[in-house]
Amino acid sequence: MFTRRKTGAVGAVAIVGLAAALAGCAGSAPAGSPAATYDPDEKVTLDFAFWGNDVRAEMYNEAIAAFNEDYPNITVNSTFLSWDEYWEKRQTEAAGKNLPDVFQMDMTYVRQYSDNGLVLDLTPYVGDIIATDGYDDAVLDIASINDTIAGMPVSTNAIGMFENVVLTEEVGVEPFEGGDWAAYDEWLHEARDASEAAGLEVWGGADPTSFIQPFELVLRSEGKSVFTEEGEVGFTKEDLADFWNRGGELREDGVVTPQQRIQEVTPKGAFDSAQALTEIVWDNFGAPYKANLGDAYPDLNLVAPPVTEEGAKDLYKKAGMLISAAASTEHPEAAALFTDFLVNSPEVGAIFGTNRGMPASQTQLEGVELDETAQQIIDYEESIADRIGDAPPVPIVGYGSVEAKFKALGQELGFGTITVDEAVDQLFAEIDVIVNQ
Repeated sequence: MFTRRKTGAVGAVAIVGLAAALAGCAGSAPAGSPAATYDPDEKVTLDFAFWGNDVRAEMYNEAIAAFNEDYPNITVNSTFLSWDEYWEKRQTEAAGKNLPDVFQMDMTYVRQYSDNGLVLDLTPYVGDIIATDGYDDAVLDIASINDTIAGMPVSTNAIGMFENVVLTEEVGVEPFEGGDWAAYDEWLHEARDASEAAGLEVWGGADPTSFIQPFELVLRSEGKSVFTEEGEVGFTKEDLADFWNRGGELREDGVVTPQQRIQEVTPKGAFDSAQALTEIVWDNFGAPYKANLGDAYPDLNLVAPPVTEEGAKDLYKKAGMLISAAASTEHPEAAALFTDFLVNSPEVGAIFGTNRGMPASQTQLEGVELDETAQQIIDYEESIADRIGDAPPVPIVGYGSVEAKFKALGQELGFGTITVDEAVDQLFAEIDVIVNQ
């Protein structure tokens, strides 16, 4: 069943009924549906934009050629730019309401574009032109804003914890066996003691309170979120102070990688410079971590992060990328058809592999030839199924600035140049500016 936020029981039943009707008529479109209004003989041109490089561009060329085998009358003109240039171009187009018919979307920007009426609401096309049988309900909910669907997830990832197997053996400590944050704190102390005994300058992990993602996990376990559906702050100053004070104890005990050491190895982090045994991060970081660590550390485990409360649905799947259509498109049915192909086609899965991330649609994933790292992610996400909850509210406009400020304050706390109370006040001041701008 497809569900989305703020959808009442009647709406949910209607969507299920539509899906059943489609299944019963062997793919034929019911009268009055979007598919029924699409004329396959009409010659249509769609503009498509994405961020990426020449490698991704060639993959999209192959995908478009495959799409044209099914829809020869839909011409797709594609363009691409680097990340920064891409969003500068989209902002200019958005101001003139001249966005491409179809384009790659990121969760950082989806609310901004949706709230301003710039993206096509895909609701009428989902379950009809755009298939959903390959998606988990929680994944489909990712880009649902105020009863509209602002984009279809291309890929997903979840928070996990990487462990450097070889380095852990060199230090002489048993891997973290799971448990709550108190158990992880205790293990960090054991790891540091073992490291000093072995004469190695290695720590159990970087300060887990210096990034917003572990804080979000703690909030979710308590039924809270960073921001509410209405865009309001979902936590208190006391919540944040408690979280950062815990990190202060770890820093004072010297059991997490010192901030000065992390600065010295930048642009790498503590984990992929072999300064830490573990790292709590998105599960798609395995490939770049292995590349940075090199042949000396070939084996990385991917396990669940510490839990705040047993049974809590603190983890979730985040969209690594979305496909959206412009509200201004003159060909919404054709745009929906192309969107469906890009997110569901096994042939597209075979072309891209995991270049765009781990496919969100199981239908598309079936076309992917999985390497060891990709299979590790699949196995990991299956192992945490009981901890996966609903996606959090779509990030507010400016969420990226909040995340960056959280990180910057975490670094200052690591250097000891700011107190926890000062950091809390500064973050709330930053949020106040963003929310009320």
